[in-house]
Amino acid sequence: MGIVTEKFDEKKLLEKAQKPGKEAMRLHPFYRGKVEITPKCRIRDFDDFGIWYTPGVAEPCKAIKKSPIKVYDYTNKWNTIAVISDGTRVLGLGDIGPEAGLPVMEGKALLFKYLGGVDAYPICLDTKDPEEIIKVVKWLKPSFGGINLEDIATPKCFYILDRLRREMDIPVWHDDQQGTATIVTAGAINALKIVGKSLGNAFFCMVGAGAANIAITRVLIAAGADPKKIIMTDSKGILNPDRKDIEEIKGKNPEKWKICVNTNAEIRKGPIEKAFMDADICIAASKPGPGTIKKTWIKTMASDSIVFATANPVPEIWPWEAKEAGVKIFATGRSDFPNQINNSLGFPGIFRGTLDVRAETITDEMCIAAAYELAKTAEDKGINEEYIVPTMDSWDVFPREAVAVGLRAISQGIARVKPSRKALYDNAMSMIKNARDLTHLLMKNEFIKKPD
Repeated sequence: MGIVTEKFDEKKLLEKAQKPGKEAMRLHPFYRGKVEITPKCRIRDFDDFGIWYTPGVAEPCKAIKKSPIKVYDYTNKWNTIAVISDGTRVLGLGDIGPEAGLPVMEGKALLFKYLGGVDAYPICLDTKDPEEIIKVVKWLKPSFGGINLEDIATPKCFYILDRLRREMDIPVWHDDQQGTATIVTAGAINALKIVGKSLGNAFFCMVGAGAANIAITRVLIAAGADPKKIIMTDSKGILNPDRKDIEEIKGKNPEKWKICVNTNAEIRKGPIEKAFMDADICIAASKPGPGTIKKTWIKTMASDSIVFATANPVPEIWPWEAKEAGVKIFATGRSDFPNQINNSLGFPGIFRGTLDVRAETITDEMCIAAAYELAKTAEDKGINEEYIVPTMDSWDVFPREAVAVGLRAISQGIARVKPSRKALYDNAMSMIKNARDLTHLLMKNEFIKKPD
């Protein structure tokens, strides 16, 4: 049952929205974590340890010493990434620290494995210093085929990502930037298509000027959106070239200043609500609601308006409130409402494709390729007002995404290996199927226990 028909039973919808948090508090202490290490090689008897460890292991060690690239053939580096955070901007909870951020990083690792067949290790760092974070990540490079930066506060997240992408020869990405931008772009493509508007002609209202929305804006423009028709806001109002408070700190946050001078062609000024006037689509990545976005603001948007309220754990405005204000298509970052605009649809498939071609980096063009494949996957199944992007249970989206990303990396000349389209698809399908089948087998045999 959709939002429109349920909107009058607000109590029921609120109870539904609160259920995941209650279940999380019951099940996290039951399992005491979400991921663990399991063997992937056969152990027929104790003699096999002479192959996997000493003395046999010395031979692959010598081979790698002679030819370092063989580390991808003789170890799990080819399929292993680190999920790294300092806990300074976790979900919508803010600076809660590395220990409190660990459940999120474990959850991320679980999604990487189940949805993308990628082995991910959660690593929370006890430092907020960007130079130390950069140093640690570079120290970790020999063990990992890629790095996923997560929940690092702005503006240092831009600096950290840019430095690491320049200075490392394995892919480094910040999911709050590139991952969010990918899925939002996919959702925008299909939502605009449903209401008969185009990416190039749409007027965008961006609520929030953090890492997510700045990256979303960059990728939207690269995908064809008109920067002149984009207006971004922060807690003080609309970004524009006369914002002296932002100009004064442009050295520390150059990305935000670029938005001031390169968007908002009409130089609209004033409070947040003025950015909504005549907007076709609002993309909010700001503080959790409800009440961050007002119904009265939405009523000033263009006809057939679209709102993506992506804050977690509570969207900037509840879906039923937005619908009552006249929104045609509404999306959140939550899985318990229609149209989940969530990074989980992006990063598993994107990293699958990236790792499978051993790409040196993850470019915006690779993200755009993933966005269009996401949009096409949903379109193939039949898009409508409550289905603009695939759901996580549409697992075919992840190998399709992996293929699109891998092929784009090859065409850009940043892939170390160049498998065919079929080889990319077959490998992604196999890796993801094996991860799912293993999980289900462990559940069936109760190695993963049923909760009380």
